[in-house]
This record gives sequence, C-alpha cells and structure tokens, in this order.
Amino acid sequence: MMQGKSSVNDYHYTRAKTKDSKTNFYYSFLFLPKKKREAIFTIYSFCRHTDDIVDENKDPIEARRQLDEWRKELDACYEHRPSHPITHALHRVSENFPIPKDYLHDLIDGMEMDLTCKRYPTFTELETYCYRAASVVGLICIEIFGYSSPHTKEYAISLGKALQLTNIMRDVAEDARIDRIYIPQDEIERFGYSEKDIFSGTYSPAFVELMQFQAERAQVFFDRALELYEKRDHHLLFPAEIMRKIYYRLYQKIVEANYDVFSNRICISNKKKLRIALKEWLGSRWRRVTRWNPAS
Repeated sequence: MMQGKSSVNDYHYTRAKTKDSKTNFYYSFLFLPKKKREAIFTIYSFCRHTDDIVDENKDPIEARRQLDEWRKELDACYEHRPSHPITHALHRVSENFPIPKDYLHDLIDGMEMDLTCKRYPTFTELETYCYRAASVVGLICIEIFGYSSPHTKEYAISLGKALQLTNIMRDVAEDARIDRIYIPQDEIERFGYSEKDIFSGTYSPAFVELMQFQAERAQVFFDRALELYEKRDHHLLFPAEIMRKIYYRLYQKIVEANYDVFSNRICISNKKKLRIALKEWLGSRWRRVTRWNPAS
C-alpha cells in the first residue's frame, strides 16, 4: 500500500530530525529495539517541531496561528487523516502504542506558554510549565517503553520535572537573551537578586544562594523519581534511566561549577553520554539474564 511506503519515508524524516540534534534524548534511545526507537524518534520530532514553531517565529500572533494549525493536525492524526510527515509517522505510532492524545495537546500547551508567559511569579506556575514541557514527554515515553508498576507514571512526572529544572539552571543566561526568566520571581526577590542582575550576567553570592535553592528543589525531584523507579522493569525503562543519569551528571557539573552558568555553557560531552548509555544498556541486559537464569 502507498501508506506503508510513505510511512517508511516519514520515519526516515523523523529519525534524521532526531539524529541531527545529537541531544541528550538521542543517546538515551540508541539501544531500544527498532520499533520502539522509531516511535521515540517520532515523538521527539513532534516535540521539536512544536518547539520550533514557538522559537523560530518572531511574531507571536503567527506562532499562535501555527500552533492552532498544529493542534488541528494532531486531531486529524488521531482521526486517521494525517497530512504532515511527522503526523503520518505519529499515526503509525499511535496504532502500536497507547499514547493518549491529551498528552500531546498538553505538550503543545506547554510550548505555547513560552509565548504567553515570559516570567513565573511563583513555583506553582513554573511547576505547571515543567509538567507540560517535560513530564508529559516522560508519560508518552513510558507508554512506548512499557512498564508494569502503577508508580511508573509518577516516576515519569518527577523525572521530567527534575530534567526541566536542570535545563532551567543551565540556561539562565541563554534564556535571558530572549527575554525569558524561568526562575520564580518571588525567589529572585527573596535572595536579593534581580532581573537586571540576570540580564547583566552578574555572578554574585546572592546568585549562588538563589541557584543553590533551585538545585535543592531539583534534587528533591531526582530523589523522588529514584524512589518510584521499579527495578523489575529495568529491561524496559533503561532509556529513562540513561536520561536520568546523563542529566544528573549535568546537574552535578552545575553544582561543581558553583552555579557559574554565565561564564560558560555547562554540558556533557557526547563521549560521556555514550559511555553512560552503553553502561546502562549493558546493565539492563545483564539484569534480565540473571533474572531468568535458574542458577542465579
């Protein structure tokens, strides 16, 4: 059928879009079985395309118009009428994995917040953003990975928030250049810092204390995710654990730099990401073998 042929091309499109990015996500999914890997690449491409609508449109009105069109395309996809390469691939994914459409709508809503909300008065508002921009992605991913424990959804939600808060810490300077400040306004004021200081890249004791507070919050979510992780599902969820370990290493590097995110952009080398991914994958295979080995 023609649809089958076009779906192969669509997966090539989504795989290329993901591979070209070389993000932390890419290294987390390298060792998945092909069917799941292609599904994850499709989800990543959907996320990236949504994000690009917001970031590459200088006119907020046009960006909102395109997001509305993208929402309609998502609905059409779930009604078996996709017309975009990404949603053609997504349609195939939705037939193989139980991904609720509402998760993808939440994701679009999260990206739209970057158009409507340049500041966050308190963590309550920021936590909503973290859920929509990151936790929802985790919820989608676990439907592809597979899981047995009901706690896995809470694991995905907590891990997503930990990752997003780590990104926010790393990207303070980069976000300020596009007039976005994700650190809650009440906390900036509480620690005697200011928006003006952020825009000028002022690295001071007040900034360090402010960032220590952000780091402590992120640590709570990392810890919560680890507590909720179901080890018996490690052969299924190892990509999520690769992501957690890559991001936790990034988190540690931010702390080790004493939160100086103004001087240099803190990152993890591709070689290090690959080592983490390979070690976790091998560990998942070993655990699976020993689990089913009567002699173990």
